[in-house]
Formats: sequence, C-alpha cells, structure tokens
Amino acid sequence: MKVEETKLQGVVIVTPQRFGDNRGFFSETFSTRAMEAAGLPSLFVQDNLSRSAVKGTVRGLHCQAPPHAQAKLVRCLKGAIMDVAVDVRAGSETYGEWVGVELSDDNGAALLVPQGFLHGFATLTDDVDVFYKCSDHYAPDTEMSVRFDDPDLAIDWGVDPATVTLSEKDAQAGSLAAFETPFDMNEGLAT
Repeated sequence: MKVEETKLQGVVIVTPQRFGDNRGFFSETFSTRAMEAAGLPSLFVQDNLSRSAVKGTVRGLHCQAPPHAQAKLVRCLKGAIMDVAVDVRAGSETYGEWVGVELSDDNGAALLVPQGFLHGFATLTDDVDVFYKCSDHYAPDTEMSVRFDDPDLAIDWGVDPATVTLSEKDAQAGSLAAFETPFDMNEGLAT
C-alpha cells in the first residue's frame, strides 16, 4: 500500500496495490495490519455507501463533534469525485486550509480524513458510488457543517458552483467564520 502525505497534517492518500491479469485486477482495499504498519488509524466501526446520480453533486462540508467525532477513509468505487478535507482544529497552523484529491474507480486511491477536519466531495462524473469507513457511529445530534462555497475557503471542487446539486441541509450550512470548532490541535479533541 502506498501512503502519500498531503499539506494537511494527518490527511493522507492511501493507494492499495492492484494485481492485474487478463480477467481484471485484485486489490486488498483495507487491512488493519497494513494501516497499523503505516502508523495510520485502523479502527473503523461503520461503513457507508453514497450514490450520486449526476455530475456536480456536492455532499459536504460535514463533521461530527465530540464525543462522536469521526475519522473517515473515503474511496470512490464507481466514477470520480473531488474529495476535500478542511482543517478546523483550533491552534493548527493550517486552520481553514483545505486539500482536494481526485478519487476514482480508475486510480483506486482513498483519502484518510482524521477527526478535526470537515469533509465533503463533488461528483466529477454521473453515476458515482462512494464508499467510506467511519471511526464512530452516525450521531445526527453532533453534526456540524460549513457551506461548500464559502468564499473564505475558495475550494476548487472541479465543478461549476453555480450548477451544483445540494441537499437542503447543505444549502443552509453556515460560513467558516461562524463555525465554532469543537476541535483543539493541542488537546486532540475539545470537550
């Protein structure tokens, strides 16, 4: 498994090896042993599958506050996405900075988004399936969000922001400036 650092501490691209032949390929997409050997979190308690029908669908930016903060390991099984992580750890030198990584069924890569980061993705093709592992269970009462098109973030989603498809909840999300982070860089997770 190949592990690539990004400009945001803790956000890494994980690409498992593929073994191909005339039938296609085989890939071990997750192994606690390989994750632990690479010094990455390996305890995930919930798997999610998201299907988006049309290019330009944006899901995010979301996180869950403690005590149900989640790390996510995100992979695109069909189609392609721009997967985005935004640092919202108080005291972090990169607070408010983001990284975007194209994940697709062709490249087989996954993005590890630790606790303390907002997460979202935009579909770059029609008919997209995104599979992600979570380190804590879904807890709707701890959900937090920031607008995908917040001008303070200026995220390049790879799609026209004027024509995106959003959920009602995501369309009503607030700004980063109004976001009260429950995460602290020096303490891990704030209380």
